[in-house]
Amino acid sequence: MTVHRRVLVFFILLAPCLFLAGMLWLQGQMQPASAPAAVPAAAADWGLSFPTEGKSPIGNATSEALAKYNACFLGDTGKKVIYLTFDCGYENGYTAPILDALKKHNAPAAFFIVGTMLDTAPDIVRRMAAEGHIVGNHTLHHPDMSAISDQTAFQKELDGLSALYREVTGEDMPMFYRPPQGKYSEENLKQACALGYKTVFWSLAYVDWYVDNQPTAQQAYAKLLPRIHDGAIVLLHSTSATNAAILDELLTKWEEMGYTFASLEELPSSDTTQSPPVMFRNEMPAADESACA
Repeated sequence: MTVHRRVLVFFILLAPCLFLAGMLWLQGQMQPASAPAAVPAAAADWGLSFPTEGKSPIGNATSEALAKYNACFLGDTGKKVIYLTFDCGYENGYTAPILDALKKHNAPAAFFIVGTMLDTAPDIVRRMAAEGHIVGNHTLHHPDMSAISDQTAFQKELDGLSALYREVTGEDMPMFYRPPQGKYSEENLKQACALGYKTVFWSLAYVDWYVDNQPTAQQAYAKLLPRIHDGAIVLLHSTSATNAAILDELLTKWEEMGYTFASLEELPSSDTTQSPPVMFRNEMPAADESACA
């Protein structure tokens, strides 16, 4: 076979390969953009990624998907506002200085408590409420709620805590709920929504919960300062010695960056710019009026 004939055969064989490659490339170009992350049907851990520091992170479900179940992880992203939240599994001496720092800065916060806090530190819980903070529902026993599929069992964890809170404080517990460990599923969100709760995740946190391996102040600042963003719902743990030590200075630094602090009561609702009213169990609409998906 001559050289020219070999070249001709080569191009004849190459042509369909090039055509197929071109068609595959064109098909890829014509694919629609990926759909926003939906709420996972199966159990999942709430997670975040931060593509750009100082901007809202990406959650493993979008704000729009969560809003269908009266849930959120971001506040008003059009304002330089921060919503402070604390998870309180038990009391180890650091909640009082945290409350002191909040009072100094006139900063409202939400404390998501479990039954242990009410059993062992009722005075601290009463102080939270007396100083104008939200005391939210983190369940009675802090179980993996995503493993509970039965509505009655799910409700028992929330109702048990709210009843204990009423016994200790004489007040109804505001209807804000945070899943223990951030474990949740679509069914969980439906269950909480059907009970009248607003489920509150977070858009900024750091590893502060190992009491025997606390981060230094500089390690905390390295996470909490560059990643703060408009409308951030910040999760901190009240059991953290570091948080108790740095909170006054941390709030000052955020204020110097132009941020103010707002209550979860001021979160924008899912379908309007107006703030939703604070609701309690005896104010909830009838089941057939529920907006839950």
